[in-house]
Amino acid sequence: MLAGLRLENTGVPIYVQLREQMLRALGTRALAPGEQMPTMREVAVALKIDLNTVRHAYDELERLGAITLVRGRGSFVAEPPAPPDKRAREAQLDSLAKQTIALAATMGVDPADLARRIAVLVQPKGGKS
Repeated sequence: MLAGLRLENTGVPIYVQLREQMLRALGTRALAPGEQMPTMREVAVALKIDLNTVRHAYDELERLGAITLVRGRGSFVAEPPAPPDKRAREAQLDSLAKQTIALAATMGVDPADLARRIAVLVQPKGGKS
């Protein structure tokens, strides 16, 4: 997982870049639920950044429910939550969509272009769904 992490001088805070890259890695199942994450120190040394910056990213990942921090043992990929009921699922989808639209807008990305790209990316490899 560490090999794929790259920080850029784009004005985006380092902890945000780290958090987003880790979320992408978790989304692609680079690490499976229950698997141990690299230690904060390993990440800080590998990327040559301050340990507190990594801690901030890990705290954000925990707040989002993507990882679980176990004192004295490390950080682990969180198990996926149980599926919510229909109304809660719709509210969750609306919230995520609004966050994504806002993030796209701040990056100068047309949300409709993003939606089309997401549709392409979720297509199964090698064929139509």
